[in-house]
Amino acid sequence: MFVEERQAQILKDLQQNGKVRVKDLSEKFSVTEDLIRKDLHTLEDAGKLKRIYGGAILIKQNVHREVAAQRKNLNLDVKKKIAQKAYSLIEPGTVVFLDISTTNVQLAQMIAANNLPVTVVSNMIEVISILSHSNVNIIAIGGEMDFGRDGMIGVMAYEMLKKFRFDLAFVGVVGVNLAANEVTTYMANEGLSKTLIVNNSKKSYMMCEPEKLDE
Repeated sequence: MFVEERQAQILKDLQQNGKVRVKDLSEKFSVTEDLIRKDLHTLEDAGKLKRIYGGAILIKQNVHREVAAQRKNLNLDVKKKIAQKAYSLIEPGTVVFLDISTTNVQLAQMIAANNLPVTVVSNMIEVISILSHSNVNIIAIGGEMDFGRDGMIGVMAYEMLKKFRFDLAFVGVVGVNLAANEVTTYMANEGLSKTLIVNNSKKSYMMCEPEKLDE
């Protein structure tokens, strides 16, 4: 394996798990720990990671400012577990809202794969695209494209959302302040839409990875 290939795989592992250990990487690639440390040093100089004792972690970035295609594979294992839990809460015949959330992409894939007999309302483009290849009943919310090219927000989306009532809503969030009992997002109009969705749902759940707590 070339150095570039090994370093690319290290970054992939880092994006999936949030951290890597020198010892684990040494065993995985059958190279010395010193060689792995050199790889981590090179990647740190390139601004790709931050070295810590015994390994490396991701540099803290505002991934929500990246387009969906860039962030949908981050923490993928965690997102799949969250989506599986969410899927278990959905009953046949219900009306479900799937908000703009890369975790909802995983949930949509599960719903589509099982042709779950529900009505899904969504303002997320990829969610709608995934479900369009199944027998699931879909209602798409229109409006202004958001900054990440994920889905539709703004006044038109808000006005359309006012007409719906949901049995369940799975809502994307940017951060959760447990001490203040607050949930945050970056865009004010998106926050208004999320508030409306929650108020119009019998039950609502945050699609929240652990790292978003206390952010």
